[in-house]
Parts: sequence; structure tokens; C-alpha cells
Amino acid sequence: MPRVSVTIIALNEEARIRDCLESVSWADEVLVSDSGSTDRTVEICKEYGARVYSDEWLGFGRQKNLVGDRASGDWILSIDADERVSPDLKDEILRVVGSDGSAGYLVPRKNFFGGKWIRHCGWWPDYNLRLYRKGAGRFIDRYVHERVVVNGRTERLSNPLVHMTYRDVSDYLKRMEKYSSLAAEEMLNSGRVAGLADIFFRPTFTFFKMYVLRRGFLDGTAGVVLSILYASYTLAKYAKLWEMRAGIRG
Repeated sequence: MPRVSVTIIALNEEARIRDCLESVSWADEVLVSDSGSTDRTVEICKEYGARVYSDEWLGFGRQKNLVGDRASGDWILSIDADERVSPDLKDEILRVVGSDGSAGYLVPRKNFFGGKWIRHCGWWPDYNLRLYRKGAGRFIDRYVHERVVVNGRTERLSNPLVHMTYRDVSDYLKRMEKYSSLAAEEMLNSGRVAGLADIFFRPTFTFFKMYVLRRGFLDGTAGVVLSILYASYTLAKYAKLWEMRAGIRG
């Protein structure tokens, strides 16, 4: 049976990392790249037998490649501290890695907001490539929204990776501040500009896409709240890009 390595990056995740580690206790090895936690994250990871490395923060893509390069398994399963491998997904992973052919597998994510499974808004099935042969895939170097690119055929798994995405609105807003700044900086470095149309129309379309086109209205109040929050994120990143550009010109 091919060996499976689970890789995780972490920073102050003591509230969520335990459930994550319990869900991957079946793996041949678990590797954690910790970028300066001041809580019990490292201690908890060691309790579960994980190999923990203290690393300077390099950015999401580079950090995940760094810990992936240390893996000794034939396959790498990259997950985050707020994700859990369901029992059915575990069985499916162990089945597919024993077969030959594909270089990587896209995994459906079952995303939760405030404890509620969001079935619409574009949040389900939310396929992400998380399982790949070592040497066949790497994360692209992006400030935010990093993803794996593999050299070879990819297929889809059917069982979900449970993602406890945001605990509540405050959790979303806290992370929005960080991610919108990273996204704006990435756009700035790629030469993007933000005009009035970007600042006005893009947030409006984000809400329309999530709430109407992707049927967020079927998720009730959570659907409208999420659609508004994502529109706010879109506004924030383009407004910050405009601000950065204005600063450069000034």
C-alpha cells in the first residue's frame, strides 16, 4: 500500500487543530509547519505524533510547498487546521492511492458557516485539489487562494472534506481584513488597477452571483449574509488596490 503523508500549516490553531489531527490519525505521517504559534498548537500537534517544524512565514503557497517537500509518503494530502477528513473520505483516499493512473484528486469540501452547512452560494461541492502524488504536484506561489497544479491526469473524489470555514460574522470580518490586503497587494504587483467600475460593479455582481445565480437564497438568512459579506470582501480588495495605487502615484 502506498504511504500517505498529511501536511498542515498552522498559526495559533489550538481551538481547531485537535479535531483536524484526530481525523487524519490513520495517515502514515502528519507534518505541521508552524509559523510562530503562541498558544498550545505545537504542544497539541506533538501529542498526536505529528512532526512539527518551526518555520518563518513565507506565504500560503510557499509554506505548503515547504512542508510538502519534507513528506516521505508516496501521496500528499494537504489540509488546513479548520478541515476534517470524513471517515468515508478516508476510505476513498486509501482505495484510490492503491490504484495507478491519476496524478491528483479533487476533493469536494462541505463548508460550514456558523455551524450551518451551506449548500448553495457556490460553496458546495467546492472541489479543491488536495490529494496528489509527491513529485507530481506543487502549490502555485500566490499571496492568497493558493492551489495545487499537477503534471498528469486528475479525477474527482465523491466523499467530502469537512471545512469549518467561519465560526461567525466576526471571524469572517477578521480574516477579510487580512485576505483583502493580500489580494490587493497581489493585484498591485501584477500591474492591476482599480477604477470606479471595479469598486462599484464588482461587489454588486459578487452579491448577485452568490445570492441569485448560485441560489444562495435557498440557504435562508445565512445565504444573504454570506453574499453580502463576500461583496464586502470584493469591495475591500479593490478599494485597497485603488488606495495603494494612489499612494504610489503620490
